[in-house]
Amino acid sequence: METTASLERAISEDWTDQQVVDQVKAGNTALFEIIMRRYNQRLYRVTLSILRDGAEAEDVIQDAYVRAYQHLDQFAGQAAFSTWLTRIAIHEALRRLKLRQRDQQIAEFQTNEEESMSITEPSLDPEQRASMLELGQLLEEAVLELPGQYRSVIMLRDIEELSTAEAAAALELTEENVKIRLHRGHAMMRDRLYARVGSQGKTAFPFMGSRCDQVVKRVFAKLLELNAP
Repeated sequence: METTASLERAISEDWTDQQVVDQVKAGNTALFEIIMRRYNQRLYRVTLSILRDGAEAEDVIQDAYVRAYQHLDQFAGQAAFSTWLTRIAIHEALRRLKLRQRDQQIAEFQTNEEESMSITEPSLDPEQRASMLELGQLLEEAVLELPGQYRSVIMLRDIEELSTAEAAAALELTEENVKIRLHRGHAMMRDRLYARVGSQGKTAFPFMGSRCDQVVKRVFAKLLELNAP
């Protein structure tokens, strides 16, 4: 008889998202971990591209998972589950970005500062520094320095390797718009930097180990609160 761990491993490798979701809706809540571990990295990357703050990106993906779990019955299957989940995270990240910008504008008005509003540059935590290759770090810095409308497109197309159609669906853009933003984003990055990074790009923006475990733990804690009588 298979252990829970081996069963989850088999599901993680062989089952589609829809099959896992059906099991979760049927009451096997623990299998929601399969979804989280399958998409933690993607959600972290796309929310980081919007917020440029690792801690806030973690909060967003945690909230996105809780919201997705609460609304699983609303998933109609018209788009891929991964697209539906990514949209939830993007919408939450954009909502927080608007709140942050509003707060910054209020603070700027109150203190009568003349300089333009700026976003704090992200700092890498020790785990990222230990696990990321030098070229991956250079790529991360280069991507995060891009204007916002290009960061998310490059993150999904180049780093997550989604197709143009998948990225367009997740970002709610036309495929032509995605292609234009991708082209312009590439043009803003120095050619020699991109040539140096090459295949190492997939090592950038890691979200694994203890950080991944903590998100899973916090989400399940919230789900237990929601399911409590």
